[in-house]
Amino acid sequence: MTGGSSDRRAPEPSTEVIPAVAPEPAPQSILEQLGGVSGMVSSTVPVVVFVLVNSVTSLIPAIVAAVVVALGITVWRVVRKEPVQPAVSGLFGVAIGAYVAYRTGEAKGYFLVGIWYSAVLCGVFVISVLARWPLAGVIWHGINGDGQGWRSERALLNAYSLATLLWAAVFAGRFVVQRWLYDTDQTGLLAAARLGMGIPLTAVAILGTLWAVRRARRATAVPGPA
Repeated sequence: MTGGSSDRRAPEPSTEVIPAVAPEPAPQSILEQLGGVSGMVSSTVPVVVFVLVNSVTSLIPAIVAAVVVALGITVWRVVRKEPVQPAVSGLFGVAIGAYVAYRTGEAKGYFLVGIWYSAVLCGVFVISVLARWPLAGVIWHGINGDGQGWRSERALLNAYSLATLLWAAVFAGRFVVQRWLYDTDQTGLLAAARLGMGIPLTAVAILGTLWAVRRARRATAVPGPA
């Protein structure tokens, strides 16, 4: 016969294994999406090599040297498992520039496609603002995969429009200056302008974009990558 109290066992500890949830990767910054500092710098190396070799020897060796260096940078980034998109884009640009230079027989032809590429980008960015689909916002939110709902917020739409116009101004400046140097056959200054209006102006556009967007987000309290 047992007493009024029953023998109660303490519950056994659970042996269920709860899988660890890996944290979501943080959104990449604009600079990281451009390949980082190394990616931006490596895109200028073939241009420097082309100008130096052309000044010392002639056009054909300069073309070969620029293509070889661009190819080498691409292979190097692949071996190091670094983002190859900037290097591949650079290699493609070098190949086209080299082809135009070869066909025209002039070193300045190496820069012609890049000059008109800036003009086209300027036009596309301006049109995107007029269509109320500013590309600075479309590209940024598209890369980070958080949709295009930001367009419903007037402050964000205006901020991205301002940032897009800043990028358009950068492209317009590159086209005007470099086209004038091209038409006046100032190849040395043209190369210097290509380099000087590359990374520095891109950095200005990035900083301007971040400033405009962060200011708009503070005003609307809309979360998102910055």
